[in-house]
Amino acid sequence: MEQTVLLDEQAIKRALTRIAHEILERNKGTENLVLVGIKTRGVYLAERLSKRIEQIEGEKVIKGEVDITLYRDDLSKKTDNEEPMLKGTDIPVDITNKTVVLVDDVLYTGRTVRAAMDAVMDLGRPEQIQLAVLIDRGHRELPIRPDFIGKNVPTSREEIVSVDLREVDHQEQVLIQKN
Repeated sequence: MEQTVLLDEQAIKRALTRIAHEILERNKGTENLVLVGIKTRGVYLAERLSKRIEQIEGEKVIKGEVDITLYRDDLSKKTDNEEPMLKGTDIPVDITNKTVVLVDDVLYTGRTVRAAMDAVMDLGRPEQIQLAVLIDRGHRELPIRPDFIGKNVPTSREEIVSVDLREVDHQEQVLIQKN
C-alpha cells in the first residue's frame, strides 16, 4: 500500500490556527460560540481550536463533544446484532440560540455530519450550526459543505485518508493511502 503524507505536525498546527482565525472572524468573536467535536478525533481538534481561540482572543470558548453512534444511518449494517458502543455526548451548556461549530477530522460523504446535526438538534435549537474540518476529501452523498477547511484533498473512492493525532495515535500526520 502506497502512503503519502498530506500534512505533517506543523502543517496541522497552521491549518488549525487558520481555522481558529476564520471562526473568530466569521462569528465576530466568541460570544454565543460553542465548539462541538465529533467523536473521536473531532473532540481533540475542537480542544485544540478552543485553546488557539483563547490564545488569540483572550477568552475561553465553551466546548463539548457529541457521540453520533445512535444517529448513524448505517447502524444496522455495522453492528451485526451487537449492541453499539456508546461514547457519550457532553455539551456543558444549553445550545439554544448559540452558534455551534461542529468539528471533525475528515469530511467525506457527509453522513457523519448529518448524524452529528441530528444529535445536536435533539439537545436544543441552535441559532446556527457551522462545520469545521481538517480535511475535505470530496465525494459528498448529502448536501453538506464545510464552513472552515484545513485542506481540500481531491481523492478517489479507493483512497483512504487517515488523520493521526498525538492524543489517540501517538503521532501527528495526515496520510493518504492508495491500494
